[in-house]
Amino acid sequence: MACPLDQAIALMVAVFHKYSCKEGDKNTLNKKEMKELIQKELTIGSHLNDSEIKGLMAALDSDYDQEVNFQEYVTFLGSLAMIYN
Repeated sequence: MACPLDQAIALMVAVFHKYSCKEGDKNTLNKKEMKELIQKELTIGSHLNDSEIKGLMAALDSDYDQEVNFQEYVTFLGSLAMIYN
């Protein structure tokens, strides 16, 4: 049986791919996919309006390609973990 932290990491990866495979590049999240992930997978998602999600997307997109890759996604989750702590 996997340890709890292993399970958490596997879930983090699975959630990324649940949304990244919906459109376009299966290794990135476009704006629509990222918005859906935030709204469906995070408690804060229901409290964010479209402009806030757009701003978050812009902040996460460190290479300015209009998509969030896995590294940018992990950085986002790391930031959330710091806030939760």
